[in-house]
Amino acid sequence: MRLPEVLWAVPLSVRLQSGTNRIFASVYDALDFLEHEWPIRHGQAYERAVAACRAALNSSLPSVVAREAFIGACLEAGMATSAVAAHYHARSGPHGNKPLS
Repeated sequence: MRLPEVLWAVPLSVRLQSGTNRIFASVYDALDFLEHEWPIRHGQAYERAVAACRAALNSSLPSVVAREAFIGACLEAGMATSAVAAHYHARSGPHGNKPLS
């Protein structure tokens, strides 16, 4: 079962360890990345981000809290983050960024 899409008001750009940038526009995008592509599967910030994303998808935590936890996990893993300009809307997925229609 696919979890509901919970979009962030401000998408997040993350510079991956490979040097490429990836856009995360929702809690689900972040959780999918944490669970399937994360380079370091341990650490307090990582565990906090996974728990926060799951809670946000279950509507028991605001999505902004999950976003902040994801940022913390990125920093813990050595990946820089930045907010994406408000006029830019993108959706990351397993095959990279795809524009929203």
